[in-house]
Amino acid sequence: MFGKAPMKLFSARSSRHLAEKIAGELGITLGQSSVTSFSDGEFQPCFDESVRGDMVFIVQSTNPPAENLFELLLMIDAAKRASAYKVIAVIPYYGFARQDRKDRPRVSIGSKLSADLLSTAGVDRVITMDLHADQIQGFFNVPVDHLFGSAIFAPYIANLNLENLTVSAPDMGGSKRANAYSRHLQSEMVLCYKLRKKPNVIEEMSIIGEVEGRNVVIIDDMVDTAGTLVLAADMMKERGARSIRAFATHPILSGNAIERIDNSAIEELVVTDSVPFNNTSKKIKVLSIAEIFANTIQAVNTNQSISTNFLF
Repeated sequence: MFGKAPMKLFSARSSRHLAEKIAGELGITLGQSSVTSFSDGEFQPCFDESVRGDMVFIVQSTNPPAENLFELLLMIDAAKRASAYKVIAVIPYYGFARQDRKDRPRVSIGSKLSADLLSTAGVDRVITMDLHADQIQGFFNVPVDHLFGSAIFAPYIANLNLENLTVSAPDMGGSKRANAYSRHLQSEMVLCYKLRKKPNVIEEMSIIGEVEGRNVVIIDDMVDTAGTLVLAADMMKERGARSIRAFATHPILSGNAIERIDNSAIEELVVTDSVPFNNTSKKIKVLSIAEIFANTIQAVNTNQSISTNFLF
């Protein structure tokens, strides 16, 4: 009778900061791997220890550049060719998720293509957090464990003991997420409606609801240029909000996003370590998701339920 397959945890280069924390939470050593780079920019990942018959977990967020996604694909392929029992991709931030539909003619659906590539590479399961759109789970033909940042954000907000708390979504797409927080925290809720000319450019924004005298927390899955977030916060401050805090799982923070946040009405931006970034702002606080992912990895490895990782 065969025993349970051993578990091994590896990391691609972009997410090593988080993978080491996850390994620490699991009480194991991060697996040995390396990357050979060629002068033209080509690279080749390699497992520096045997993975034959193992449950292999590979940690890598697929934020730009595209090499991060491709490195994960190569590592999955390498593990399958090295006779791993199962290969599980641990993708804290699933990149290209904003391309989840054809919102205009003649464009790709990048998140579906990414899912297809992962399947073609041979992935057996995906563990991720706060997808930009829940329906992306349906793009995969393998199990997807979709975790939520609310497991760490909601307790943090509750511990602030804010009076007259109001939860807000920065756009209509985030209304479901904001509503879940609002019900859990038993608070009021307001929404922001935005009209875009093109990606990352907002033409018009309006606030639906009352914020005067309220302590507002804005909930989102990610913050990229921070344009939407800052505009919403500044408008709420003009309308008499007492304080404004923002919570975003994935800190993409491209361009001059950090400078925008520093010069905005936002008192505090709380993010996770799903994506590495150089935090030069006193306003930005980083909470680690290592424990949540470690608990989920352990549960998957032992065929246990992961529902205890969901707060709501």
